[in-house]
Amino acid sequence: MLPVQLTRLLDGDPAGLGEALDLVTGLDEALVHGLGRLAEERAAALTALADAFALTPLGEGLAEATAKIITGSVTEESLTTLAGGRAALLGAVHDALLADLDAALGRERDPWQAAPVPGTDSGNLLGAARSWLCELAITGWRGVDHGLVSTADQVIEALLAVPGHRRPAVLLDGLAAELRASCPVGTMERLPVRRWADLWTRALLLAGEGDRTGESAPPGHQPGLSGRLLILGVDVHEHSTAVQAQVHGVLEPSGGGQARLVRATVAATKVDTIVGPAVWRLLHRHPLLLGALAGRHSLDITDMPVLAGGDLVWDDSRARAGEPAAPFAVARLRLAGALASAVPPLDRHPVRVSEPVLVEDYKVTADGSFDLGTAVLTVDTDLLPACGPLTPKLVAGSSACIGLVRWDDGRWLLQPLAVQTRGRRETLDAHTGDWALGPTDPKVVKAEARTGDAVAILRERAGRLLRR
Repeated sequence: MLPVQLTRLLDGDPAGLGEALDLVTGLDEALVHGLGRLAEERAAALTALADAFALTPLGEGLAEATAKIITGSVTEESLTTLAGGRAALLGAVHDALLADLDAALGRERDPWQAAPVPGTDSGNLLGAARSWLCELAITGWRGVDHGLVSTADQVIEALLAVPGHRRPAVLLDGLAAELRASCPVGTMERLPVRRWADLWTRALLLAGEGDRTGESAPPGHQPGLSGRLLILGVDVHEHSTAVQAQVHGVLEPSGGGQARLVRATVAATKVDTIVGPAVWRLLHRHPLLLGALAGRHSLDITDMPVLAGGDLVWDDSRARAGEPAAPFAVARLRLAGALASAVPPLDRHPVRVSEPVLVEDYKVTADGSFDLGTAVLTVDTDLLPACGPLTPKLVAGSSACIGLVRWDDGRWLLQPLAVQTRGRRETLDAHTGDWALGPTDPKVVKAEARTGDAVAILRERAGRLLRR
């Protein structure tokens, strides 16, 4: 049944999607060259974006802000308003895509309910952050050099020291690190235009709201959740300095009620020499969660904190190992009727669409896509993590797949988390989290034995340095 549902999703994009993204692209191109020296074409792009909001509550403010920027009167307030317009436009694209996906899957979703967040005393920290972000926009990406990047170091360090400002601090730190690594940006052949504009927009909105509504503070928790967590799969995000495991599952609430989709994310810092299965050792503080991934069993959780967007604030002490629960059985029996969580406003962006699905009864094409009968779904195997046994070859030979439906580069994609293959005598499963407690492939075990435990070696060396 699901291939037919996904076929409906692949029929076409929501009306107006292309036009909305073109407006965003116009603003992003203006940020490349700087809002302090707008050419006629880029000024027209900003005007077009403001005109699109003419009949909305943002219309008057955005028109005024755009007029000031075009005439050279670039202020912090006008740039924050412009960033808000950009975020609203991408939020509308996100909502249209997610509505299409929910309709195709028959998935019910909680409505968003805004809750008051207590304000925080930001002092001058967030003001300094806004000042740096405004300087970036005025200068433009092509004008960024080491001097401009380094002016953010002091404010980032100060923000990181304040727990309530961690979100904007980490975002600013990441943007500054990318810009520093790219300096001088003017000599780069290609720029990550959309990515840097996304980071700039989110950072400016977080820094702009924090001293008035407390939005930069960590979102408040809803009442803790209790029940049985049935794991579907894990999406592993990794780069040279960090690793994050985002576990997708279905929660059966204690006392009955509708099952709901949840996520649990754990993360750790790393160095670029720790790769492959070794990255799981960095998450050693969460043995119950890792054990459930490797052992394919459920977890019973009690009063686990949860954020408004359905993300569990994972705490191993609030969980205990449960009974075996095969992810494909969970997907077939519980996924279709699970309630999806609402998406927080600042998370409404097309790249954030990531919904778990089960796909069966497909044929794998020569390029690795899934032929659903009347439509073809592109399969993205580039994101398969090196820390698990799942490979493009296994995906190509599969008969069923649990994955995340994403929207990227103007099309729907499926990112596999687990596959089933039919052998001569039995059905075999492969999951991205199978090696969470260590590799089970003898070849990989031997390779690790030859190279040694990188995590243990680095910890021993760090301990030796601390003892000196």
